[in-house]
Amino acid sequence: MTQKPLFSLSPGDTLSELRDTYFPPYITLAHTFNAPAGWGISHRVLKQFQLQYVLSGCAQYTIEGKSFLTQKGDLLFHRPGERHSVSTIPGEPYVCLSLVFHFGQSAFPMDELLPGANDLGNFACHEVERKLTSLVIHYRQPGLVHQLQAQTLLMELLLMFNRLAGERSVQEASAAQRNNFTRLVLAKNHIIEHFAKEMMIKDLEAITGFSGDYLIVQFKKTFGMTPIQYQIHLRVEKAKELAVHEGLTPSEVAQRVGYRDIHTFGKMFKKKTGTSLSQFCATLFTEDWDPEI
Repeated sequence: MTQKPLFSLSPGDTLSELRDTYFPPYITLAHTFNAPAGWGISHRVLKQFQLQYVLSGCAQYTIEGKSFLTQKGDLLFHRPGERHSVSTIPGEPYVCLSLVFHFGQSAFPMDELLPGANDLGNFACHEVERKLTSLVIHYRQPGLVHQLQAQTLLMELLLMFNRLAGERSVQEASAAQRNNFTRLVLAKNHIIEHFAKEMMIKDLEAITGFSGDYLIVQFKKTFGMTPIQYQIHLRVEKAKELAVHEGLTPSEVAQRVGYRDIHTFGKMFKKKTGTSLSQFCATLFTEDWDPEI
């Protein structure tokens, strides 16, 4: 009986068969394919992620009912469980690079990295094409070093797709959206300049022209934190900097980052870092530190 190819299996069923691979992402297929005339795939469903890059020619690709006429440089991506079909165009060549991978049996938040995307863009003569080609070359060679190179290139590509998608979103944003982003940056800069002072949402409202609730929602959506959370983040990082570079006591550090009560500062610092400032400094200095907090 012919053994099924690794790319067609469930992630857990591939792990025992992989060689020189000890951590995710696990690559189960990386090759270039020159399609014969009339070649096609109909309604296939994989249990792993797939990237399909067109090296030359063209083909009709369908993912969950969405059709894409893919040509040289086009890169498509689909997730586990997404039904897809591929058909060549009569009289046209089709040479593609296929990459199938997974992250083991643990769920990976791919939608956070590549939200909703199937068509990742066209990368003819782009660094993406070079990295994909290098990945295949390394994957096809035996040995730990080559497998590590292939895995590293895959993670670099995923991060690159995320960055490029973000850049496209900014470029495609409306003038109003760009204006909103500019005003949020002004609010962020205000927090940076006044991080040691009491946070007043009304000050940020005056800077941005937004209502308080809208400001908080949009700030978190843009920067990943609410204004208050961002201020606390700045205070923690500044406290570390003061302790390391200026050798201040915990009380002095607390005052410099906006806390009159050292115990309030100590609780905040430990909540955010998992350790007290004294313990943090003890990992950096050999001399005794006053365990004030």
